[in-house]
Amino acid sequence: MTIQANWSYPTAIKFGAGRIAELAEQCKAIGLKRPLLVTDKALASLPITAAALDQLETAGLGRACFSEVDPNPNEKNMEAGIAAYKAGGHDGVICFGGGSALDLGKMIALMHDQTVSVWDLEDIGDWYTRADATKIAPIVAVPTTAGTGSEVGRAGVLTNSVTHKKKIIFHPKLLPAVTICDPELTVGMPKFITAGTGMDALAHCLEAYCSPFYHPMSQGIALEGMRLVFENLPKVYANPTDLEARAHMMSAAAMGAVAFQKGLGAIHSLSHPVGAVYNTHHGTTNAVVMPMVLDFNRTAIEDRIERAAAYLGIPGGFDGFRQKIMELRAELAIPETLSAMGVEAARLDELTEMALEDPSCGGNPVEMTRENTRALFAACL
Repeated sequence: MTIQANWSYPTAIKFGAGRIAELAEQCKAIGLKRPLLVTDKALASLPITAAALDQLETAGLGRACFSEVDPNPNEKNMEAGIAAYKAGGHDGVICFGGGSALDLGKMIALMHDQTVSVWDLEDIGDWYTRADATKIAPIVAVPTTAGTGSEVGRAGVLTNSVTHKKKIIFHPKLLPAVTICDPELTVGMPKFITAGTGMDALAHCLEAYCSPFYHPMSQGIALEGMRLVFENLPKVYANPTDLEARAHMMSAAAMGAVAFQKGLGAIHSLSHPVGAVYNTHHGTTNAVVMPMVLDFNRTAIEDRIERAAAYLGIPGGFDGFRQKIMELRAELAIPETLSAMGVEAARLDELTEMALEDPSCGGNPVEMTRENTRALFAACL
């Protein structure tokens, strides 16, 4: 017996329409008295955020909100959030929003009282042990999109504002103490965000399913997550008020984040640098490069994709599966190429180096080299 693995699975999840009404109750249950709600600039002015703050205030938990969160949050956002956290005397963080708010809220909870740099806690080996775990604030996660899955994860993505490189920051205590998944909160998403975040969930499930590492639980979760996306993403894109389909997409998002403990791959190692340099939407970028990465990995994953296609009811094996993704991209008005998103051929060498430094490339089924990664980027243009 040679198989060894370390597995960690998610936290308490309060799932269902209307469950946001339990926010104050759940904060009190984990001992919070003065939580800081972290959200993004767009959400800060919306009724769902005002309602959450009203609930906290009525329960005697204050009404503190920090919203200086960029679409690809960086250490400057984090430092501003930490200043707000300390000024308000807060004792925990409510991460309220999409992936950007969830990730930055986690970083504030992690770094508000540490002596090490956030960059010293990158997801490499046991670097997380450099943090003082006793100084990490409790986290409550409330996703308002269905894509990133950060609400059930132990990491956050932070962009270095100087190098424009995205780094995955990890600590086991970044797993939220409780997560509230209320599909009603996702109804007001713009259609392009519904599309991009949904394709992000699909990318997480697909890459986890194709990863060469051993994790049969993640394998099964990834496969069922793909089914939920294929069946429900077109529904919510066409009819934003379909709460049942919205709920299934929230499940798929959480499942993708649980599944990618098994590994990610070239989709993410390409999209991370593109997002950092060009500030593109992460899930949409994943969707753009997805078919080309399938082609890139075909020799290593064809049999596995054929099994997935059979389970998903997609005829035609690997080619049928790829065609299904192309049809879904077209239905969701996803750009066809990276060029359409503003990516320039002149920067491919730079992007290639960044992709090879990204930890996701280590989980790709086909080894990524400078030559084949640059060719893959060129194909995505």
